[in-house]
Amino acid sequence: MKCDFCDSKATVFLTQLVEGQMKKVCLCDSCAKERGVTDPTGFSLADLLMGGGVGEGKVIAAGTSIPMPHGNGTCPACGFTLEDLRRVRRLGCSDCYMTFREELAPMIRGMHKGSSHHGKVPAGLMERHALRLRLEELQARLDQAVVAESYEEAAGIRDEIRQLNENLVS
Repeated sequence: MKCDFCDSKATVFLTQLVEGQMKKVCLCDSCAKERGVTDPTGFSLADLLMGGGVGEGKVIAAGTSIPMPHGNGTCPACGFTLEDLRRVRRLGCSDCYMTFREELAPMIRGMHKGSSHHGKVPAGLMERHALRLRLEELQARLDQAVVAESYEEAAGIRDEIRQLNENLVS
């Protein structure tokens, strides 16, 4: 396979979701180094594809620090500073997210589709959760029926509870 930027043999293959579409780039070693692909601190395939870099309009070479807004924040929980964040590009603790939120927001938006995560729940888990909620509701109704001495209604509810318990186990 050939490099997308020159005719050399491609040795670096990148795949990334950009605006909901899968983008693939094949690069030779020299093009990968030239475009900062070997720098693990924040390469974005979208920037490479669009010909730009992180907030600067150009691709940033390996080892170059990415500029971030100026500030003198320090995390009260772990003592991590804004300079530490710039240097190691990692956070010291979970409180750092709130302390450095102004500096992190543009970085997170640049790395992901948005700044919040909306995950999925497996279908089986949702079904089990709904069954458990229904069982709790039926148990409350059963207790009320027994207190009210409505034994026929209680027997029907008891049978429904047994049926749901069998479905929950299987």
